[in-house]
Amino acid sequence: MKMPVALLLLLALCNAIKVNGEESDGQCDYNLILEPRPHSVSIQEFGAVGDGKTLNTLAFQNAIFYLKSFADKGGAQLYVPPGRWLTGSFNLTSHLTLFLEKGAIILGSQDPSHWDVVEPLPSYGRGIELPGGRYRSLINGYMLRDVVITGDNGTIDGQGSVWWDWFNSHTLKYSRPHLVEFILSEHVVVSNLTFLNAPAYNIHPVYCSNVHIQNISVYSPPESPFTVGIVPDSSDNVCIEDCSIAMGHDAIALKSGWDEYGIAYGRPTTAIHIRKVHLQSSSGSTIAFGSEMSGGISNVLVEKVHLYNSLNGIEFRTTRGRGAYIKEIIISDVDLQNIQRAFGASSLCGTHPDDNFDPNALPVLDQITLQDIIGKNITIAGNFTGIQESPLTNICLSNISLSINSASSNIWSCSYVQGSSESVSPEPCPDLESSYTSSSTCFHLINSYGRASVL
Repeated sequence: MKMPVALLLLLALCNAIKVNGEESDGQCDYNLILEPRPHSVSIQEFGAVGDGKTLNTLAFQNAIFYLKSFADKGGAQLYVPPGRWLTGSFNLTSHLTLFLEKGAIILGSQDPSHWDVVEPLPSYGRGIELPGGRYRSLINGYMLRDVVITGDNGTIDGQGSVWWDWFNSHTLKYSRPHLVEFILSEHVVVSNLTFLNAPAYNIHPVYCSNVHIQNISVYSPPESPFTVGIVPDSSDNVCIEDCSIAMGHDAIALKSGWDEYGIAYGRPTTAIHIRKVHLQSSSGSTIAFGSEMSGGISNVLVEKVHLYNSLNGIEFRTTRGRGAYIKEIIISDVDLQNIQRAFGASSLCGTHPDDNFDPNALPVLDQITLQDIIGKNITIAGNFTGIQESPLTNICLSNISLSINSASSNIWSCSYVQGSSESVSPEPCPDLESSYTSSSTCFHLINSYGRASVL
C-alpha cells in the first residue's frame, strides 16, 4: 500500500535516535535528534483489520519480523493508520519506529490467552502480585537499541477493566501485564501518544539506559487498582517531561528491585530528570520513590511540576529488608493543589516477596532536598518516619509555603529524622527546624547538579 507524500514527510520527522549533549542540569536538557527512517510500511500491508474485533497479533508480529531485516539499512517504521487495532502482546525490534496516526488505537485483547506468560524479572524474584511468572506486556522490547514509539496523538488502550476485576476478585493466575515494557534496552523514545486503561503499569523501562518519555497523556480511572503511569526501574539516564498523568495509584514511581533479589541484581535507578509534568493520583502518590528500591535510587532532579487532587504528593517508601538507599534527590519548583498529604517518607512501608529477606538489610534515606514549593488546600504537610537503626538524614526543606485546610495538631509528624529548614510554613517538626543555611550537605548536593545559582 502506497502512502501519500505528505504523510511520508510527516513520518520522516519521527524516527531514529541520536543523543548529544554537554554537561547539563538534567537528562531532559540533552539534545535529542530524530533522523528519518529510510523504510516504512503500514500494518495493513500485513493483513491487519482495524475494526476493533479482528485479532491482529500475527500481523504485528509479521510486520516487525519483516522490518527487522532493515536494521542494518538505517532502520524502518511501522505505520498504524486510523482504526481500532485489536492485538495480543508482541515484541519490537531494534532501529524501529512504531508510529500511530491520529485516530489510530491499539487495543489490548481482553483474552488472557493472547498475553504470553514469562519468567519474573531477576531483580524481583517473582511476580509483583503473585508468586511465579507474569503476563508479558502488550508491547515489548528486549535487549534493543534505538526504538521509538510515537505518533500524532494516537492511542494505546489496554482495556484493563477485566484485569482490574480479576485482581479485585483474587482470580488472577499470574501478575498483571503492563502496556509498554523495555528490558535491557537503550536509546528509547516514547512520545506524542495517549495511554489508557493499563492492566497495571503503563510504561516500564527496566534495566534500561537513555530513555526519553515526552509529551504523552496517561489515564486510568480512580477505581483502577494499583495502576501506575511511568515506572523507571533499575534504569539510568531517563527523562520524563511535558506529560499529563492521572492514575488509580501512583503517577510516576521510581523502583530498583525487591529485597534480596534487588540487592543481588544490584542495578540502581540513577540520573533521572522529571520536569514540566501534571500529575494526579487517586490512591497512591503523584511521585513515589520505592517501595521496591533494593538496587538503590540516586541522582534525581524533579522540577517545574504540578501535582493536584491526590492522596499524596511526594513520597519516599522503604522498609527493613530492602537495603540500599534513596539519596541525592532534588525536588524544586512544585505547585501542589488539593493534596491530602504533601510530603511523606517512611521506612516502615512495603511487603516482602518471600521469607528469605534479610531483616538487617536496612535502607538509607539521605540528602533529600525539597524547596521552592507552594501548596493550596493541603490537609497534612508532612510525615517523616525513619527507624532507630537507620534514621532519615539530611532532609533539607527551603522556601515552602503550604495552605493547610485542617486545624489538626498533626500537620507535621516526625520520628527518627534529621534535617534542616528555612522559610517553611507552617513550621516543621523540631527535628527539621535547624538552619538550612548551616547545612553544608544541602548546598553540596545542589552544587553537584550545577544549580546553586538557581536553587
